[in-house]
Amino acid sequence: MADEKIVIGAETKYPLHGILTLPNENHRLFPAVVLVQGSGPSNMDEKIGNNYPFKDIAEGLSEKGIAVLRYDKRTFVYGKEMKNDTGLTVKEETMEDAILAADFLRKDARIDSSKIFILGHSLGGMLAPRIDAEGGNFAGFIILGGSPRKLEEIIMDQNHLVLNSLNKFLKMIAKKQIAKLSSRFQNIYNLSDEEAKSTVIFGKHSRAYYFKEMGEHPSTDYLKVLNKPILILQGDKDFQVSVEKDFNGYKNLLGDKPNVTFKRYANLNHLFMPAVYGDILKAKKEYNVAQHVDKQVISDISDWIFSI
Repeated sequence: MADEKIVIGAETKYPLHGILTLPNENHRLFPAVVLVQGSGPSNMDEKIGNNYPFKDIAEGLSEKGIAVLRYDKRTFVYGKEMKNDTGLTVKEETMEDAILAADFLRKDARIDSSKIFILGHSLGGMLAPRIDAEGGNFAGFIILGGSPRKLEEIIMDQNHLVLNSLNKFLKMIAKKQIAKLSSRFQNIYNLSDEEAKSTVIFGKHSRAYYFKEMGEHPSTDYLKVLNKPILILQGDKDFQVSVEKDFNGYKNLLGDKPNVTFKRYANLNHLFMPAVYGDILKAKKEYNVAQHVDKQVISDISDWIFSI
């Protein structure tokens, strides 16, 4: 296994450092995977607490003969410059760089250009079908802990999950805050683009336009018409997306399609690591426990890629 330091988007305004992990053999062309992170600023290893899921996946897949490309997320490197961009969307935050990464791999003589896949985790998985449609042109998709729902629906569900875990006094305060957030989300599609750009949803920089633009390109629209191979994975102790609404939501949408494979894992959390607390209120504590992506998950991804 060899790690090569690379730069994605070297000719653009936002060059990003990355690593291409290559199998330790040279007698054939390698299938390859582009890794796309979840929401928020994230480095190339997708470091969350004391865990490095993308490093685990890159090393695990390359040991099995698959090249893997990972890179820092644009908001991780250029967050300060980008936070005041009221027109920021998932395109600038995530999609453009994933397409550049696919192009980068296609130019590498060691890679089988007909076998370049996208692996999206969480928000990255939600965006994978749109990334493909807008220029990624992948051979297939691996969606880890993703959702066919809109981002704001997932955020509201996470808030209600927290609400139900609070004591009476805190519940009263939180209820008002959640009701306010809910009404803001409900109104975003009534706003013009310009109004949405000037409307803050929460925090200082989270604008309605980000959610509006993404919501107007729902992943379901892309998934329904896709005939490319899709692998959808979820841990059943994931408290950030729901087995019932998200994993089963994919099944309801795509369950009868022969191109889609589903796999659910007992006792794994959102990082596809063993659940520690399994409680959204203890998310920080959970992710501070250093662990590794379950080996079975890596084997299943590898077997699926080689079956295509």
